[in-house]
Amino acid sequence: METMETPLIEFRDVTKRFDEKTVLDKANLMIYEKQVTTIIGKSGSGKSVLLKHIIGLLSPDEGSILFRGKPVESMKKGEWDEYRSKISYMFQNNALFDSMSVFENIALPLRQKTNLRKKEIVRKVMSRLAQMELTDVVRKYPAELSGGMQKRVALARALVTDPAIVLFDEPTTGQDPIRKNIILSMIAHYRKQFGFTAVLISHDIPDVFFISDRILLLWEGKIGFHGTYEELTKVKHPMMDEFLRSIEGLRDELTGLLSKEMFRSRYALSMGGGQPDTTITAVLFSVEFDLLADLLWPQAAIEVLKILGEHINNYFGPIGGFSARHSRDKILTILPRLSPEEAGQLVQDIAKELEKALPEIQSVARAKIGADECFELAVTAAVVEASSAEDIEEIVLKAEAQQKILVKFQCGKEGAA
Repeated sequence: METMETPLIEFRDVTKRFDEKTVLDKANLMIYEKQVTTIIGKSGSGKSVLLKHIIGLLSPDEGSILFRGKPVESMKKGEWDEYRSKISYMFQNNALFDSMSVFENIALPLRQKTNLRKKEIVRKVMSRLAQMELTDVVRKYPAELSGGMQKRVALARALVTDPAIVLFDEPTTGQDPIRKNIILSMIAHYRKQFGFTAVLISHDIPDVFFISDRILLLWEGKIGFHGTYEELTKVKHPMMDEFLRSIEGLRDELTGLLSKEMFRSRYALSMGGGQPDTTITAVLFSVEFDLLADLLWPQAAIEVLKILGEHINNYFGPIGGFSARHSRDKILTILPRLSPEEAGQLVQDIAKELEKALPEIQSVARAKIGADECFELAVTAAVVEASSAEDIEEIVLKAEAQQKILVKFQCGKEGAA
């Protein structure tokens, strides 16, 4: 649903050409304050060009860009400088300085844009290094780091000034599934904690959708779709079909589960085309963790989610069940052939498997965050019966009201509930 508030950033009929090629063709978009907006589109569609217009690295040939309702081209120098100072940009190629250490690269924006004392700069940089698991490479140089570590250094530098707007150009490129989700979780966490507006370009579908408030599809120079992930999964249009076919691997890379698009298709088939007497069993799993876990070590929740996805596939796949990540930390499974009682027994079997895995997760977590820190993490589940009269959102709401703890991980104590 569209909001009537003034967009933070708005494009009105923005056109950009390079020689004979029109990259943006009367593009119109709105980015709202304190949201995560993700821009998707095929390679070469102009996503990076769009980001560079937001920060002012490029100017439109035609059309206008507005900030809080005011055209940027009409801003005085002081206003323009203030606008630019609010924005941090994480480049696709990281743009790290090879002659500077990791510490110096991250500290550079603080030294250039602030009047902080040396001690405060050191504190802020070391805090970001710890959050990105980069403390061990603080004195190394970019050339000595893997591509994944370079990406994390660039992310730490983008966030170190606590900016109002952060533009992320492919922030998870070159990362493994666990690390991709850790970086996306960090972006989501810091956005909530510091209240900045995030604009992302990403090919990591569907992972990036789980942290996105709003999705924009750039198609042939125009914005072909704007809305939520839920709305995107329901769009029936040749443009969307072609885009989805262009994405390699429609499964969720982290868990190996179906994408939401494939899940909805399977769900429609399992409901027999909407016959009123069709009933199925559904299971909703959730990984729940407190703020400290989200801040100190999001990998704990992501590791559990990955393991949970593997067990769900192993237990439910062979008997005709199909599953998808419904949100960042929830997995929904549909079991067309099982009764709720039979599904409940399999859920308990999965709980036992998770219990076996948690001690290893605990030991790694405590090694990362220290023996004095403590956080809570739990896996919950609910088994419900659903009918063809209910859509997926109704099933999820019903299951959320009935969830019970399966396994709890708390301050070094773990076990099945």
